[in-house]
Amino acid sequence: MTTTLSFLSVSPLPTSISISSRRALSVKAMSSSTSSPLTVLVTGAGGRTGQIVYKKLKERPDQFSARGLVRSEESKSKIGGGNEVFIGDITKVETIGPAFEGIDALVILTSAVPKMKPGFDPSKGGRPEFYFEEGQYPEQVDWIGQKNQIDTAQAVGVKQIVLVGSMGGTDLNHPLNSLGNGKILVWKRKAEQYLADSSVPYTIIRAGGLQDKDGGVRELIVGKDDEILKTETRTISRDDVAEVCIQALQCEEAKNKAFDLASKPEGEGNPTTDFKSLFSQISTTF
Repeated sequence: MTTTLSFLSVSPLPTSISISSRRALSVKAMSSSTSSPLTVLVTGAGGRTGQIVYKKLKERPDQFSARGLVRSEESKSKIGGGNEVFIGDITKVETIGPAFEGIDALVILTSAVPKMKPGFDPSKGGRPEFYFEEGQYPEQVDWIGQKNQIDTAQAVGVKQIVLVGSMGGTDLNHPLNSLGNGKILVWKRKAEQYLADSSVPYTIIRAGGLQDKDGGVRELIVGKDDEILKTETRTISRDDVAEVCIQALQCEEAKNKAFDLASKPEGEGNPTTDFKSLFSQISTTF
């Protein structure tokens, strides 16, 4: 149960400065010195993975001009945001327009989050029960909210949308779908299909179980159709997911592709540094 919920958790997490700095230098070498920085909006920037993506973008001002979209003043202050961090509700499309004006790319990291019902006592056995807050059900957040973002991004002429979802979407009976009776992977999958059917260049990343560990020290694995879930390598660090998001904005090989993402255990294989080759392994568009 703990690993399952890690797909959706949104509390803050610091990242490693040394690894981020090393990767920033790597990206700098890859990018053109004559190109203007891409203006990139990160939605869900107050979440655990969203914070990392936003921070990495801010650390690379020669490549990116970072913006964030969060739900509250509390989240905005948590990531140290100034005028480049906007407050809005993705389920209410009229509230998010200002954040999208003039952007080149969008990274979607929003997700409905199940909450545990009070009163659960693990010492008595049984399973905890979960619920979603009013207005924050997966249909509202992961379908309508993501559709609102895709439509708004398309209207302003973005060059690319990177959408982070979860593995497990091919299985209607996946345990995540039963949480709060929200069918969260069903609605995520619907939003992914909507993006793939749009005219906007896209990258859909279906991450494995998310771990709060340093990135840049493992070999990354890409797959399709939840095949990775049948193996023993079903997890990935949030930092690595964040880096793949940013590298996807830099590589043509990542465009119009959808893939599952996990990593080998630390010490097994070689840490991934050639993201162009990683994306070139992918042929699936959905």
